[in-house]
Amino acid sequence: MLTALSIAQLEEITKGKVLGKGFLGTIAQISIDSRQIIQPEQSLFVALRGAKADGADYIPGLILEGVRVFLVHHDWRSDSELLTKATFIQVKDTREGLQAIAAFERRQFVKPILGITGSNGKTIVKEWLGQILSESFTVAKSPKSYNSQVGVPLSIFGIQSYHQVAILEAGISKKR
Repeated sequence: MLTALSIAQLEEITKGKVLGKGFLGTIAQISIDSRQIIQPEQSLFVALRGAKADGADYIPGLILEGVRVFLVHHDWRSDSELLTKATFIQVKDTREGLQAIAAFERRQFVKPILGITGSNGKTIVKEWLGQILSESFTVAKSPKSYNSQVGVPLSIFGIQSYHQVAILEAGISKKR
């Protein structure tokens, strides 16, 4: 149900700093995977850092594909040419920025949300509940096992306004 978000809204939600060319449109899709961008002109690419890859490495290629808005870490540095082609929102941590956007979106959905958590059995319980509830309601649910600190926000972005109830699966994390 991603609400169409402006750069100013994203800056406020993420407590980020905007750099680069002023993007005047709105964002209707958020992606963390450069291979899964459907509407580049309406997409925000979140450059997550992982153990094996840094999402920021994909920015030049994504600009060529038409993506114009990126959420990047505070220490990300770019050459001036990229700054003339796209808008960048620098945040302390892109995962936390993604979570902040998801929290904002979660507040927009005022219908019931069921949370399934625990150390095991989450996915099967979510699927079972989804089957039962779908007999009476239009149900949104976490795809696959999207129960991580990144998967839960992505699941929230999948909730549409026509859904009557949502079921989200959340795993257990270590305390930082």
